[in-house]
Amino acid sequence: MTITDKGQNRPIQQAASEEATDVDTTVMTLHPTSSQQVKQVSARVSLRTKLLEIWHSRELMSFLVRTEVKVKYKNSILGFLWSMLNPAMTIAVYFIVFKIIVRSTVPRFVIYLFAGVLVWNLFSSAVTSATSSLVSNSGLVKKVSFPREVLPISEVGTACVFFSFQAIVLAVVLAAFGYSPAWSYLWLLVPAFLALIVFTAALAVLLSSINVYLRDTHHLLEIVLIAWFWGVPIVYPYSSAMSALSRHGLGFLYLMDPIAPVVITFQRAIYAIVSYIPPGSTTRVFTLPTGGQMWFLKLDIGVLAGSIILFLISLIIFGRIEGNFAEEL
Repeated sequence: MTITDKGQNRPIQQAASEEATDVDTTVMTLHPTSSQQVKQVSARVSLRTKLLEIWHSRELMSFLVRTEVKVKYKNSILGFLWSMLNPAMTIAVYFIVFKIIVRSTVPRFVIYLFAGVLVWNLFSSAVTSATSSLVSNSGLVKKVSFPREVLPISEVGTACVFFSFQAIVLAVVLAAFGYSPAWSYLWLLVPAFLALIVFTAALAVLLSSINVYLRDTHHLLEIVLIAWFWGVPIVYPYSSAMSALSRHGLGFLYLMDPIAPVVITFQRAIYAIVSYIPPGSTTRVFTLPTGGQMWFLKLDIGVLAGSIILFLISLIIFGRIEGNFAEEL
């Protein structure tokens, strides 16, 4: 079977409709500037080769992301507006529960909440969809050889697209409240976002490969994410959990969660209120850490460094166990 990639969508669609070849003996490398490249590989390839194959398949990833975004809201009347209405409704529900019913004293609570939910939505949606990406695309995996890591990574790319839509909603909320972020801290969003993407991609690649053999992985992940959400300072002040853990000398564990530093960085840059005095009280409550810009940067760089290592380990594990993907699927 000869498949030529010239930067169009037709090759992948054509490949998915033809008979399967041995996916463990040939690998098709899609390169945006070259024609078909077919080479013989073993079940285990070097890490450098894996990274090059993923890089050369960037056009394929772009195609998968565009397809996923178009298909998600195909034939719907509101189209992409649903991606904005969903987080807006979530924020509205949390606001009613925690600000009106529970009566949280956190000022500008909706902005504090939205800054954290923005990060969490990207992470949770990307990891959840990526975990089942190989199973849901089993037909493509069995019928044509390509770097299978592209499938879970493309789900992270899709989540980034919807992240941008939700960021627009956040900008509208800020404008509606007449609220200004901490301009001097906004640049920290870049390393924080990069750390989030690398960590999410690392988990996506690892969990997607495990889910091929253990289908309970996807269901277990849904439960873990529920507990994980409440372990991150999104609907409660940072100091609430940190002070409780610090009394037992475990405060450092809170910041070892890779998502927590990213969330508090987004909150520090967008929400900006570090502390406040609740009405009728004389005790100051800290919603965010009091560290300066370099303190937040060190946290995000630490998460990024650990995420890079995890991503490389995930690629190694993926390469070791992908040999029997076609048979398992």
